[in-house]
Amino acid sequence: MSVFDYHRRPTTVTCVGDVMIGGDNPIRLQSMNNTSTMDTDGSVDQVLKIAAAGADIDRLTAQGVREAANLGEIRRRVRQAGCTIPLVADIHFNPKAAEEAALHVEKVRINPGNFVDPGRTFKKLEYTDEEYARELEKIEQRFGPFLDLCKANNTAVRIGVNHGSLSDRIMSRYGDTPAGMVESAMEFLRVAVARDFTDIVISIKASNTVVMVETVRRLVKAMEAEGMKFPLHLGVTEAGDGEDGRVRSAVGIGTLLGEGIGDTIRVSLSEPPEDEIPVARELAEYLAARSAAPSVNGEYAPGYNPVIPSKRPTESVGIVGGDAVPVVLGYDKVAEENLLRLTTDELRLILDKKDDATHGKDILKGKVLVITAAHLNPVADLSSVIHRLWTLGLYNPVIASLDYGETDPAKTVIRASADFGALLLNGLVDGIEIKSATLDPEALDRLGLGILQASRRRMTKTEFVSCPGCGRTMFDLQETVARVKAATSMYPGLKIAVMGCIVNGPGEMADADYGYVGAGVGNISLYRGKELVEKNIPSAEAVGRLIALMRADGRID
Repeated sequence: MSVFDYHRRPTTVTCVGDVMIGGDNPIRLQSMNNTSTMDTDGSVDQVLKIAAAGADIDRLTAQGVREAANLGEIRRRVRQAGCTIPLVADIHFNPKAAEEAALHVEKVRINPGNFVDPGRTFKKLEYTDEEYARELEKIEQRFGPFLDLCKANNTAVRIGVNHGSLSDRIMSRYGDTPAGMVESAMEFLRVAVARDFTDIVISIKASNTVVMVETVRRLVKAMEAEGMKFPLHLGVTEAGDGEDGRVRSAVGIGTLLGEGIGDTIRVSLSEPPEDEIPVARELAEYLAARSAAPSVNGEYAPGYNPVIPSKRPTESVGIVGGDAVPVVLGYDKVAEENLLRLTTDELRLILDKKDDATHGKDILKGKVLVITAAHLNPVADLSSVIHRLWTLGLYNPVIASLDYGETDPAKTVIRASADFGALLLNGLVDGIEIKSATLDPEALDRLGLGILQASRRRMTKTEFVSCPGCGRTMFDLQETVARVKAATSMYPGLKIAVMGCIVNGPGEMADADYGYVGAGVGNISLYRGKELVEKNIPSAEAVGRLIALMRADGRID
């Protein structure tokens, strides 16, 4: 069977209230409140808004037992309003809050990085095999009884691993790696299997799309090796806002959905949470239609690893190919005489000539191939023919070209990001060309460069990482992100993270140059990488102090 004949990954079905995740059920859409869970009126109103936007499931944070208990009142009033959307409690650091929440809501999300282990401290720790085994016993002792409680109350569980909050124990053996993230999830899944607890969903997220995609692929392989088929929740953490947030989410989530991986999704935006749902719906519907298209014949090139893809080696033709960063055709001025425009079918005809021992090398020699696909699954079609080139030892640079015609601009952003993001993350193209009748040239250039940056292939602007906010956030996140962007968006190559609280904040600092993290009501802490530089700065002064820090480090003029 062709490796490009995609099918939905078979999973067990997890029941979250009346909503079923996995199996043959549609991709479920989720969001999360950013209200305080003790603000009952505000939380109920926001749940109803999120449900009205079309969400299947909604999540609220519960920092402590008091907040967890109030979820019961929120749920009662939501049901009283005639809304049946299942509610999920988001728990960090506090198993007692998880136990209380399990009595009141349909699902509880726990984080393996801080459910049993203490919060991440970034200390260099050493564990003998015996010490490590004793730590694993603690997971069984703490997590096992919690699962029994959930089973007794028909409460589902999400095991949610975040790149920014791996435990020191995992870090000591695996480092800050995809392998560590996978093992963090598997340790808890093994306890669930031993307890015959099956209402499980797993998420394994990062703000870096390369890390996120590789980690989910690794998790699928790890579960397959141990006979597990639990459904997966997909998301890119701290994706940001506006077009950047949509592009980054579509690149990561879209790549995996296109491979048949994923059963429920959340597009995390630093915007009102109900705004996430139309983006998630478009992404889910587009990928479902694309992946259900007729199959495309083809096999991977010899030695290609689809879990950790290597970049296809290509010759350098002008500014395209070789070791050059990928181009955006139009924005980057590529000499026309170097280009050979072909459809996937035309290229196959050249490659399939049985009477031509060179397999079309004379026609293709010295050319950048601009390849278009009219197939209903353009990513599969392009991937198949590019692997064919690779297998035949033809190393022409390839620019993928897709035309979105009259598609609504907002939909074009999501579709193009999912399509080109997969090709870029899989190492198959040296450039992209986006065509659209509804986006002007400047918008197309911005989108193309944004997709390259979200795919971690070419950095042309300041990289902003920002969480969507939740009940733990103690400042106006959207307004703060706007102020930080206004003050720092002119520094290409820098990565700046704006985080609402300490749960993922310090962890995500490890992948950012600078971090701006909520430290209490009206207070901010500043990080250089994962190093805490200043803490408890009044928020009115924090952006200026961030600029001063960057200037003192010589990162900006």
